[in-house]
Amino acid sequence: MNNKVLITGIDGFTGPYIETVLLDKGYAVYGTVYGDDESEYRKACDMTDPSQVASVIEEIQPCCIIHLAAVSFVPHGNPIDFYNVNVIGTENLLKAVDAYCPGIQKLVMASSANVYGNAGDRPIDEERCPAPVNHYAASKLAMEHLVRTYFDELPVIITRPFNYTGIGQPGHFLIPKIVEHVKNKKPVLELGNMDVRRDVSDVRDVADAYAALMESGMRSETVNICTGKTCGINEIFELACSIGGHRPELRVNPDFQRKADIPVLMGDGRKLQQTGWRPRYSLEDTLAWMLG
Repeated sequence: MNNKVLITGIDGFTGPYIETVLLDKGYAVYGTVYGDDESEYRKACDMTDPSQVASVIEEIQPCCIIHLAAVSFVPHGNPIDFYNVNVIGTENLLKAVDAYCPGIQKLVMASSANVYGNAGDRPIDEERCPAPVNHYAASKLAMEHLVRTYFDELPVIITRPFNYTGIGQPGHFLIPKIVEHVKNKKPVLELGNMDVRRDVSDVRDVADAYAALMESGMRSETVNICTGKTCGINEIFELACSIGGHRPELRVNPDFQRKADIPVLMGDGRKLQQTGWRPRYSLEDTLAWMLG
C-alpha cells in the first residue's frame, strides 16, 4: 500500500510539524524545498517551474499531498511574487498531479482566512463571501478559484487557516516578535496597530488539523482551521510578559501600521470538528512553550 505523503514547502514554518504528526502515524513523508538542499526525502523544487513540479510528482507518486508552498508574509515587498508562487505554482501542481499521479487519494491545499477580509466581529463560516484587502489574500482567493476547477477531477480540500504561531515562526511575525523581546529582556518593543483581535491557534494543533483533513472522507470542501475565539494584541502582550517575567516598554510605530488591517478575524470551526479534531493547546500553553 502506498503510504507516501508529499508536503510542498516542507522547510517552512508549518511543514516540520505536519511531518512529525504524519511520521508518528506511519506515513513516509517527502517534501519540496526551495533551493539545493536535497536528500532522499527532500526534493528541490521551484513551484513556478512546471517541469520541476512534474518531475517531483512523477518520481514520488504520493498517495496524498499537503500543499503549503507559498509567499505568506503580507507586507512582502514584491506583489508579483504572491501571484507567481501562490497561483501559478498551485496550477503547476494540479496539472502535474492530474497528468502523473492518477491514484492520488487526497490533496489538501492551504489557502488563508485572510481571504475573508473585514468580515465583522462574528465567527466567520466557510459560506461567508470573501473580500480580500491585500495582495496575499487576493492571490490565495485566486488560487482557491483555480483549485475549484479541479473539484470534479481530484479529491481536493481547501483549508483556510486563521492566525497560528509557535516555535520556529519567523521573527517578523507579531507573536514571535513579542516573545523574542520578552524572552531576551529587551527594553523597548515597537508594534503597529494594537486595535486588532485575532483567532490564534497553536501550530501543533494546526498540524493535527491538516492530518485529520487528509485522512478524512471530505473532498471538494473548504474548511476553516481556527479556535472560534479571539484575543487582542494587548492581551497577548500582557500574557507573554506575565509568563516571561519581563515587560518591555511598548511603543506604537506608525511605520508598522497597515491601512488595510482587519480589526477582527474570528473563525467558525464546526466543519473541521466534524473530523473529530479538537484543539489541545490554549494561548497560554503556546506562549509558555515559546518562552520556555
